[in-house]
Amino acid sequence: MARKVFYLLMLLGVLFAVEAFAQAPAKIDSSYANSHYRMRLDFFRQMPNHKKEIVFLGNSITEAGEWQELVPCKPVVNRGISGDVTWGVLARLDEVLASKPAKVFLLIGVNDLKRGIDPAMIAQNHRRILQRIKAESPKTRVYLQSVLPVNESLLSTAYQHVTLARISALNQELKRLAEQLQVPFLDLHPALTDAQGQLDKELTTDGIHLKLVAYIKWVNQLKLAKAL
Repeated sequence: MARKVFYLLMLLGVLFAVEAFAQAPAKIDSSYANSHYRMRLDFFRQMPNHKKEIVFLGNSITEAGEWQELVPCKPVVNRGISGDVTWGVLARLDEVLASKPAKVFLLIGVNDLKRGIDPAMIAQNHRRILQRIKAESPKTRVYLQSVLPVNESLLSTAYQHVTLARISALNQELKRLAEQLQVPFLDLHPALTDAQGQLDKELTTDGIHLKLVAYIKWVNQLKLAKAL
C-alpha cells in the first residue's frame, strides 16, 4: 500500500511539473550586441554629424542600401545593422539622434519575427523608439515604414517564423501605432510584391533580402508618398 501511495505521489509530482512547464512563458531573446553590431556602432559614433541628416535606420535590409546614390545631393546616412532587432535600435538611438536629424526612416522588426516574438511586443518596442525620438529630437520627422514582404517559397528554414501572415499582423499593429502617435506610416509593399502578395522573385536574393534594383523601387515609393 505504501509503495502504491509513493508511486502515486511521484506521478502527481511529474504531472504538476509538466503542467507548470507548459504554462511557463516562453523565454524572449532580446539580445543584439554581437560583434557586427559593436563594429558598426563604433563606426557610427566616430563619424561626424551633419546638419539636416536623413537617416535610414534598420537591419541588414537597410544596411545593404546604397542610400547616398539613391538619394543624391542630400545628407543621407545609413544606420542599418545586419541582424538588428527593436531592442538594438533602442540601445543606439542616442547616436542616431545626436545630429538632431531632419528625417528618420525606420524599418525594423523582421528579425524579431524570426525569433518568434509576438507582433504586439514588437510594436510596443516601436512605440518606445518613436516616443524617445519625439522626446529627444522633437523636430525630427519620423517615417514608420512597413516591414517588407517575403517570398515564402524561397525562404530557408531559419525563417520559419517569418510568414506573410505574421508580417501582415505586425504591419497592422504598426499602422495603428502610427495613427495613435501621428507618425506617417509608409506601406512599401505595393512597390515590391507580385500579384500574389509575395516579395517579387525578381527583386530578392533569398526570399527576404533585396537585390539592389529593388531599392530604386523603394525610393520611388517614398517619393510618391512625398517623404523624399
